[in-house]
Amino acid sequence: MSGAGLATAALAAIQSLDAPALDVFFDLLVDEFSPDPARVEQAAAAYGTHPSSTNLRRLREAVEPPRQELFRRLNLAPAGLARLIEMRRRLLCTLADHVQRASIDDDLVQLFRSWFNGGFLLLQRIEWSTSALVLERLIQYEAVHEIHGWRDLRRRLEADRRCYALFHPSLPDEPLIFIEVALTRGMSAKVQPLLHPDSVVVDPRTVDCATFYSISNCQEGLRGVSFGNGLINQAVADLRRAFPQLRMFATLSPIPGFTRWLATATASLGCDVISAELAALLARLAAGDAPDPTTMSGDLQSELSRLCAYYLLHAKRGNVPLDPVARFHLANGAFLERLNWLGDTSVAGIHRSLGMCVNYLYRFGDVERNHQAYARENKISASCEFERLATLQVG
Repeated sequence: MSGAGLATAALAAIQSLDAPALDVFFDLLVDEFSPDPARVEQAAAAYGTHPSSTNLRRLREAVEPPRQELFRRLNLAPAGLARLIEMRRRLLCTLADHVQRASIDDDLVQLFRSWFNGGFLLLQRIEWSTSALVLERLIQYEAVHEIHGWRDLRRRLEADRRCYALFHPSLPDEPLIFIEVALTRGMSAKVQPLLHPDSVVVDPRTVDCATFYSISNCQEGLRGVSFGNGLINQAVADLRRAFPQLRMFATLSPIPGFTRWLATATASLGCDVISAELAALLARLAAGDAPDPTTMSGDLQSELSRLCAYYLLHAKRGNVPLDPVARFHLANGAFLERLNWLGDTSVAGIHRSLGMCVNYLYRFGDVERNHQAYARENKISASCEFERLATLQVG
């Protein structure tokens, strides 16, 4: 009881700190709650000389930062986990100017990955009858397609829609991540018809495709702790039980890095000749202007589509795709199926990718093979049509 009381008081004090005081606290965690180098060296030497289980235990004890035990004790407080997540959110804001604090972040991520292990998490279908507090959280945390009020949200929870979220037992009203699904006839190419609050509700008994059109992480303080793969797998399992006639599981995904990449595409591709229309478009993008893709010529549409397919298949950050959404779905075993021109004509969609979006297809007989090829060889699985589009010359 005294431990829980001390943890509650300590967390309240930490939460009350202003920015300068918080800097002092974080520096204290680095300076006085890091491993003792001399003790680590001594324990490592002892284990190297005599690799016994006792010496291994002593080495583990020596290398573990004392602040990890501090965080475990702070978690004893009734709201300890939520406060620690908030602490990390505030810590992340300081890392750019205080790189030595990355060790604190490493410790918190290690603990969170243990505490938020998939075995502890609960899948919940979000319905209109779900508590108003959770529904408000969905509106607040939606990161891909903004929810414009209660009417918009209600349409996303109708009979031909599904919304699933993962929760931790210690945070029953705080979704960690949620995914939105449209039950459709065939694979969807455009997101606006799915989002329109007055769209006709389809009889779910007549659908054959589950289209995942939005996935949002809710807690900034849990950045780097992955939930998405477990959420998709559990959502698919629930959908297959409820609708055994489903034959396709696909996404209708944004392409968040395309326009940023496009500004340097001609240099990275080594293209000496591009169309005048594309050159003018690049100049507008460089000036911060996002043009209306519905007014573009067919030639420019074709040129941009080839560039976008090339970006998804060949633009890399190290050995992995540059695009973060591509990294996520390809690592989960999906493959690139189809590029959709004018798939998302919202302001955000135009800024992200000039209105284009992409279908990743989860073909469950191939998921494990695709995942292994990506994990071991960084191989991207794509349809023949997509590969042909990406190999055509630009200009």
